[in-house]
Amino acid sequence: MEREPDRRAGARHRLERGPAGATGDGALSGPGLPAEPPVPAEPPVPAEPPVPAEPAEPAGPGQRIARLVTELTAPAVLVTLLTVVVAWHGARGGAHGLAWGLLATVFASGIPFAYILGGVRRGRLTDHHVGVREQRRLPLLFGLASVAVGWALLAAFGAPRPLLALVAAGVVGLVVAVTVSHWWKMSIHTAVAAGAVVVLALTFGAPLLAAAPLPVLAGWSRVRLRAHTLPQVVVGGTVGGLVAGVVYAALG
Repeated sequence: MEREPDRRAGARHRLERGPAGATGDGALSGPGLPAEPPVPAEPPVPAEPPVPAEPAEPAGPGQRIARLVTELTAPAVLVTLLTVVVAWHGARGGAHGLAWGLLATVFASGIPFAYILGGVRRGRLTDHHVGVREQRRLPLLFGLASVAVGWALLAAFGAPRPLLALVAAGVVGLVVAVTVSHWWKMSIHTAVAAGAVVVLALTFGAPLLAAAPLPVLAGWSRVRLRAHTLPQVVVGGTVGGLVAGVVYAALG
């Protein structure tokens, strides 16, 4: 009889708690009750397929010929050939003249072109023709310094007079190119090509004027490749011919 109140109190306590596994605030928990199903994740949005790049327009025969002409009439190529020819002629032929020509070529085209190639490899220059006008200043100044040092060494060692005149014309031409390129992209291809024709005619006579189509071909290739406009190649050829005609004729 003494345990009856305890049993009644326990029953009241169980009624207050509710069914097994229920808390005082009515939330369900504990074993035996199903858990709430997880909220399904939203399916990933599929990425849009990349837009295929438009195929590059295949280069036609005219484009390929223009690239070949541009490479063959590049300033480094023409300067090298012209320097060796003028040095050989000025030294009356033989290995002695070739040696003078090779020495001058190192400073007139070798070192400047090596600087340009280094700039292309390091990403400072877009290409070995330095097609961006804003990138031309440093290569032209470096080339000017190299040619000037080469002229001083040639003069000190007693190089033939025509070779000294040719290198001096190169110095003046580079001064003009540096000045003009600050505002405008004059074609150095046609400047060197026209200057080469003038030097050849002054050195070997009027028959060498047969090389007159050289700057025309160089200019055509530059316009065809959209590297220059027609006025830029015309002005380049005019400036190159005038500088060569005045300086080389006066000093040679």
